[in-house]
Amino acid sequence: MAASCSDQRDWAVRFEWGPAGLAALGGETVVVVDILRFTTAVDAAVSRGAVVHPHRWHDPSATALAQRVGAVLADGAPGAPSLSPVGLLDLPPGAHVVLPSPNGSTCAALADEAGATVVAACLRNVGAVAAWLRDRGGPVTVVACGERWPDGSLRPALEDHLGAGALIARLPGPPSPEAEAAAAVWRHAADRLPDVLRACTSGRELLERGWADDLAYASALDASPHVPVLHDGAFTDAAR
Repeated sequence: MAASCSDQRDWAVRFEWGPAGLAALGGETVVVVDILRFTTAVDAAVSRGAVVHPHRWHDPSATALAQRVGAVLADGAPGAPSLSPVGLLDLPPGAHVVLPSPNGSTCAALADEAGATVVAACLRNVGAVAAWLRDRGGPVTVVACGERWPDGSLRPALEDHLGAGALIARLPGPPSPEAEAAAAVWRHAADRLPDVLRACTSGRELLERGWADDLAYASALDASPHVPVLHDGAFTDAAR
């Protein structure tokens, strides 16, 4: 990609939103943040020793992928897991799971296709991911995946802004103005994190749908030592 005013290449820590932001920034190391619920679900699955195959669409192609890799499809069918992180804690060690998600999976897939090292970060594993990135060195692109409005446009999601900011605040090197602002958002809300997540749009949606356990699970800061990294189309735990 040609240099442009949008690539933030003058800074070691960069931040943008969604697939378009990812395309603008690029980067050798990309961290995707989709707190409610994709990256939290990925962390939950790898905490069980499972292998997570992200997939952009919840359609017959997801079923075909699951059959091809010998995985269970997390589609919420009777007896099957879903995108619920708490539900994925029942996976047996070594299980393979296909996890469809239009936001987090799309950003992860695009970064992978561009040749980046792709990491899944959430509030639960932000400290572990930050330590892994510090040891690795080099510039880091942090992408908040966001949600979608009914017309398909990106809805910047507060929980993803907070998750990205929590990571950026722990990384060395100069942050871009966008990254610095995300860290400031995090610092403003960090001491009342559970309340903020319950009150934000995505949190209220989870509560209305009866997924309070998932919300509480996602709100547990630094509860996980796991670092899901995408390799050969699947997330595994780089911390093991």
